[in-house]
Amino acid sequence: MELQIQDLVSSIRKEGIDVANAEAEVIISEAKKKAEAIIADAKAEAKSIKETSEKEIGILKESAAISAEQAKRDAMLAFKTEVKAEFEKILSGKIKNNLSDAALGKLIQAVVVGEDVQNYSVEVSEVNAALKAELAEEIKKGLEIRPTKGVQAGFRLAAKDGSGYFDCSDEEIMQMLMPYFRNLDF
Repeated sequence: MELQIQDLVSSIRKEGIDVANAEAEVIISEAKKKAEAIIADAKAEAKSIKETSEKEIGILKESAAISAEQAKRDAMLAFKTEVKAEFEKILSGKIKNNLSDAALGKLIQAVVVGEDVQNYSVEVSEVNAALKAELAEEIKKGLEIRPTKGVQAGFRLAAKDGSGYFDCSDEEIMQMLMPYFRNLDF
């Protein structure tokens, strides 16, 4: 009988262990499946985050490139504007310096050649002896020379009847020459 009890206990133990092993395998199998699902979800989420990050990086790079190009264009336009402003200053200064009384007299003489000078008056910034001496012949023929605040350098030849004028002031000469400098490309 003892042997039967031992066989019975062994048999119960064996069945218990087999059941426990089967249950352990089921639990382990379910745990593995859950682990694989968690890993798969984590990989999918990581992939999604990576793709989103790469898209954002691409957008940021493109935005930075556009901003850099805009800044480059703005800097170039500012540079051109500054260079043109300097050209205007230099040109204006050169015109004023080169329009001495002798040069001014020669320009006025060239403009009135072949004209009846008594129909015209010349407006200049200042009437002085040197200019009068240079234009003595034209003054004898009736050319009127008068100072005006509207002319800093150069002259303006106006018809006495008010029908028109020829502007050869420093400002007008500069305006005539500046288109040649405005179209400079750097």
